[in-house]
Amino acid sequence: MYQVGDLIIYSTHGLCKIEDISEKNIGGVSRTYYVMHPIEDAKLTISIPKAAGEKNMQSLMNKEEAQLIMESFRYPGIPWVEDARDRHKKFSGIVKTGERKEISRVANSLMRKEDELHSDKKRLSEQDRKLLESIQNILFQELAVSLDKPMEEIAEEVHSMIKQKAV
Repeated sequence: MYQVGDLIIYSTHGLCKIEDISEKNIGGVSRTYYVMHPIEDAKLTISIPKAAGEKNMQSLMNKEEAQLIMESFRYPGIPWVEDARDRHKKFSGIVKTGERKEISRVANSLMRKEDELHSDKKRLSEQDRKLLESIQNILFQELAVSLDKPMEEIAEEVHSMIKQKAV
């Protein structure tokens, strides 16, 4: 399905480049493996069996999808869940689906809550902060590539939309 040179989103590693597709014999079993490197950590090499890997890999979003996701930050995200355990379970479950539109809604809610708390000189819980950081690292990087913009510009645009009054 994927080819050498393709950029993909892989699991929690985010944006990766497929460097090779090769046969490897491990434990007497020969399989085809994707060999890739996260863009942010070229020293890390990930080898994953082709069949198993494709379940955790996604093609990059296209420009139109990226533009729609960017626009979604102008509107409220998903409803805030007050109970921290329930919130983490719900938000993490959404992130695990890999559905970018829904993931962006989680990021949106977390960013809006972070902004609200910041104005009261408070902070997000550590659990919420880590989830937001993980989402931003992967989603903003993918948006940057899809829209051919620096990641910093994506982050600035999103933060600007978050700071505006939600429509």
